Amino acid sequence: MNINLVKIFLLMIFYLIPNISFSGDLTLGKEKAAAVCSVCHGMNGQSTSGGNSALIPNITAQNKEYLIAKMKDYKSGKINHPQMSLIAQMLSDEDIENVAKWYSNIKISIELPADE
Repeated sequence: MNINLVKIFLLMIFYLIPNISFSGDLTLGKEKAAAVCSVCHGMNGQSTSGGNSALIPNITAQNKEYLIAKMKDYKSGKINHPQMSLIAQMLSDEDIENVAKWYSNIKISIELPADE
């Protein structure tokens, strides 16, 4: 009976470790964003081209899973973009997770205009 419990425990650890290791690391995401992404998207996720556009969108506080899916689509060639396809191919899956965690954790606030 003890051997079965040990096997179950080891199987649980084996299946949980990959999920833990690829959940995204905020510090590594910040470092990779600074080195690669910030040139166009800025560290705060705001397009450095002077505004949100189809070519360089704002990614501030974007959903993490959405960012991961889009980056993987660029990487696989499912979405073709002159710069993003090349950049995504340079990133590991772990880099993508980390960068997505960084940009998805940026907090924004919305202020309604005051009455005159």
